[in-house]
Amino acid sequence: MNFISARTQRGFTLIELMIVVAIVAILAAVAWPSYQNQVRSSNRADAQGALMGLAQAMERHFTETGSYKGAASGGGDTGAPAIFPTEAPLDGSRKSYDLKITSADGTSYLLTATPKSTGVQSGDGDLTLSSTGERLWDEKGSGTTKPW
Repeated sequence: MNFISARTQRGFTLIELMIVVAIVAILAAVAWPSYQNQVRSSNRADAQGALMGLAQAMERHFTETGSYKGAASGGGDTGAPAIFPTEAPLDGSRKSYDLKITSADGTSYLLTATPKSTGVQSGDGDLTLSSTGERLWDEKGSGTTKPW
């Protein structure tokens, strides 16, 4: 009778476990940056939607007052909006962009969504929307803009 063949194998060897850990680490290293890019893109889309909502609020303000002036907090022409939320996304607790009225006069305005300095959006670049409908993204804050 062979005692070695009668024994059944139980568990995993150390090498098998190390191979599994290495495979999981490689998959995580590939998936994590892709996940971060997807989160950044989703947050940017939320900020774009919030800018469109702020633009609608500016148009309502214009209809009521005959001017885009005075829509910022404290009745000012620039700064945080008083007629719309000041952060995006509008729902949820993790805010990634600050919304502001960059300029406003009697006939035009410029709105900006600035990424928060901490978190995933850090360094993603400003989004702007003008009263003429021009939509620009300063990708990575480099000063070079492109349409969004």
